[in-house]
Amino acid sequence: MGRLLRLAVWAILGLANAGCLINIYSSDPNRRMKELLVVSENLRAIEYEWERIWFTDEPSHLTPDRVDGGIQ
Repeated sequence: MGRLLRLAVWAILGLANAGCLINIYSSDPNRRMKELLVVSENLRAIEYEWERIWFTDEPSHLTPDRVDGGIQ
């Protein structure tokens, strides 16, 4: 019984943290739009940071164009 109770408490805490039980956005449409823009900007910044960490924002060295690196 105690294990089931602990599982239920953890499930409720997990759902509340995910925004299922407690809404994380305002009910005012104008304020909600500002909040969604901030969240989407943060996600975009995370994507660019991830590309920078994995060096996928650098040019590929597998291009067929040969570049000697000298001044043209």
